[in-house]
Amino acid sequence: MKEKITKEFTARFGASPTHVVRAPGRVNLIGEHTDYNDGFVLPMAIDRAIWIALRPRSDRRVLLHSLDFGDPADFSLDDIQHKKGWTEYLRAIAWVLQEQGFSLSGWEGVLASNLPLGAGLSSSAALELSLLKAFWTVSDFNWDGAKMAEFACQADRDWVGIQSGIMDQMISSLGQENHALLIDCRTLEFNLLPLPKQVRVIILDTATRRGLVDSAYNERVAQCRTAAEKLGIPSLRDITLDDFHAKADSLDELTQKRALHVISENERTLKAAKALQKGDVIAFGHLMSTSHISLRDDYEVSSPELNIMVELARQEKGCLGARMTGAGFGGCAVALVEKDVAEKFAENIRSSYQEHTELQPNIYICEASNGVKVLD
Repeated sequence: MKEKITKEFTARFGASPTHVVRAPGRVNLIGEHTDYNDGFVLPMAIDRAIWIALRPRSDRRVLLHSLDFGDPADFSLDDIQHKKGWTEYLRAIAWVLQEQGFSLSGWEGVLASNLPLGAGLSSSAALELSLLKAFWTVSDFNWDGAKMAEFACQADRDWVGIQSGIMDQMISSLGQENHALLIDCRTLEFNLLPLPKQVRVIILDTATRRGLVDSAYNERVAQCRTAAEKLGIPSLRDITLDDFHAKADSLDELTQKRALHVISENERTLKAAKALQKGDVIAFGHLMSTSHISLRDDYEVSSPELNIMVELARQEKGCLGARMTGAGFGGCAVALVEKDVAEKFAENIRSSYQEHTELQPNIYICEASNGVKVLD
């Protein structure tokens, strides 16, 4: 990818780039829809990413061509206006950095991706972190990985209009090779947890897509806030499962279900982190599968295709656990599979899912990757 994007930059601008930036996507192993409830998540950065080749400009113009997303972005840092499409993210990052008081310089570049778009692997957060790093390479400000994740999240909320949590931006910023990251989404404290060598993480792309802004995502955020208010707590992170059951009658049935998922998912995530520390892949896989049931039945963010994919995965030899991952309503599932049968697992799932749905899935056997970085 580095060679490809460098060649494309040189063809467009007549010179080599001064910097190449890479920001990974992520797969969340467990802890879904807990991030915007100040809860716990356990993602890993993956070996698929967004790349930007760039060089600084002497003016305050930003010009970015994309090999994947469509029309280029071209604007002045002195006149940032809302537009439609992928370029909103570039404008959002420029806007939030300037809102925070940073002095930015212009740059020109070419962007490419080998992340499947809209699959729930956080291509948007990878885009945001790659853009933050691009501005950092040409401007004069200090880099703090957690703080940059906060800025990206602010750009999502206040410019793009998505009420996202901070998990995606944190893992794209702070991921480490061969590790998952337990993140406390309230304090932004995090712990690196080694991934056992005897298993593989396999992403199962259902070949279905969803749009976060147009989906029920923001509705779920509102339902969780309502539940917390009625329970008299700052966030659903602030109540145990036992205490919730004692107070659940104060909520209507639908709000109960939404809260139950978040509260139980936080407990599952902390248990999963302990299992990972002990190398207990059996317990970890079981918690993944239980998470999917909760997402399907209580939070109701799965889909027929995701459910089929998960069930097929769990029936395969060597699968320790499987669940939908990401916001839901389409996209990807994730499976924890014994290393020795990973290739056979991927082959079997590819054919069985296609047989059941007449859709062609994409299967990725993943490695845990480092977070955003400048490669030269």
